Amino acid sequence: MDIRSVRTPRLVLQPVRWSDIEDMARLKADSGAFGRMLGGVCTRQQAEREMADDIAFWACHRVGIFTIQENGRFVGMTGLHDRPDGRGFGLRFALFPWASGRGLAREAANAALNVAHDAGMRRVVAVAAENNLASRTILGSIGMRHTDSFTRNGQVMEVYESIRG
Repeated sequence: MDIRSVRTPRLVLQPVRWSDIEDMARLKADSGAFGRMLGGVCTRQQAEREMADDIAFWACHRVGIFTIQENGRFVGMTGLHDRPDGRGFGLRFALFPWASGRGLAREAANAALNVAHDAGMRRVVAVAAENNLASRTILGSIGMRHTDSFTRNGQVMEVYESIRG
């Protein structure tokens, strides 16, 4: 399976590449988009390191982080990464706040999850803060099942899982 792009009814997801660094750095510096993500808001240098990791992940696993475009405009990212806490391959998604509230994150995350399973990833996890009801709703709506909780930096985190195959 060689992923070029994934189309949904409203979106185009493309594997992240170096030419996306400006968009990705802006997204990762936006507290409304990335403030609740693992690792939080990123500096340009951190975004570049993560981009290198994301590209290497694609090379190893043939799946990974996608950019999300709506009508040719970059609105966010979704896809898989290797969680640094050892929980496995994790689904992530983040959109600029101005693109939120229309179901785009759900549409993109669902597509990314399906690509991961179609590529042979049997188990995918996702983690969201207990009080992040928007993300938790998305995870449940795409068929991920709540399986565990843990505390990180005094905050309860909820673990979701999708197993196929």
